[in-house]
Amino acid sequence: MTIPYNSSLQKATFFLTGFQGLEDLHGWISIPFCSIYVTVILGNLTILHIIRTDATLHEPMYYFLAMLALTDLGLCLSTLPTVLGIFWFDAREIGIPACFTQLFFIHTLSLVESSVLLSMSIDRYVAICNPLRYSSVLTPARIIKMGLSSVLRSALLILPLPFLLKRFQYCRSHVLAHAYCLHLEIMKLACSSIIVNHIYGLFVVACTVGVDSLLIFLSYALILRTVLSIASHQERLRALNTCISHICAVLLFYIPMIGLSLVHRFGEHLPRIVHLLMSYVYLLVPPLMNPIVYSIKTKQIRQRIVKKFEFVKS
Repeated sequence: MTIPYNSSLQKATFFLTGFQGLEDLHGWISIPFCSIYVTVILGNLTILHIIRTDATLHEPMYYFLAMLALTDLGLCLSTLPTVLGIFWFDAREIGIPACFTQLFFIHTLSLVESSVLLSMSIDRYVAICNPLRYSSVLTPARIIKMGLSSVLRSALLILPLPFLLKRFQYCRSHVLAHAYCLHLEIMKLACSSIIVNHIYGLFVVACTVGVDSLLIFLSYALILRTVLSIASHQERLRALNTCISHICAVLLFYIPMIGLSLVHRFGEHLPRIVHLLMSYVYLLVPPLMNPIVYSIKTKQIRQRIVKKFEFVKS
């Protein structure tokens, strides 16, 4: 679809893109996307409802799981309006303030998710390596501080991005490659030098996702050392089993992120649809799969969900 040039409009808006060349099929393409969004919302709300209503789940591990569910829910809702708006109504225009606001929430919540995964690894480390001090180390007050620090760190680091983008003149095409706004894509449309944005973007990634992933790896190295020192084979398996859900959540977050980075860095020759699909995998697969993984692999959550369904049936 060609966008007619209009200088006053171009200064005030960007144009989002769905699956270019498949506009006639957007109605059909919206069905799996709509299903994913509904599943994400219902799945994460179910996890939050079960943790809130069951007093036996008011423990550090489940508080961190609730934080993860809230983050996934927010990440899903930050992209839902523009993605489904394009598929259902061909609503491609987005004002620059709205675009920068969406960008802020997408990037902030992605960093919050990385931080929450780190907090969950600390929870597993304390539970396995220092179980006698578990309740005294991870107190409700400390958990709240960890959650607030995750949000504040992420928000404060992402906050400069909209202002760095606002100073640019966008003399090139205002057509974005995705159905939502991302910093990397918008800054490439600027007429002037984007070196400051590049450097600051790398700094943010290094001191958040980079540090978080390193500390998660370190925590699991210490967990593995402790588990291997346990004499009983049965106790080893039981200790490791408490980590499986979190390990799956970590892999679901970092593998799509690494894949997307590799596609952007080395995949210029790949079809454009590969870039699109990888970006959707990065933003939608973790929020979709995390509730499923925790519902299947965490016995307490699974039992509560089964009881809820039995109660509804009766």
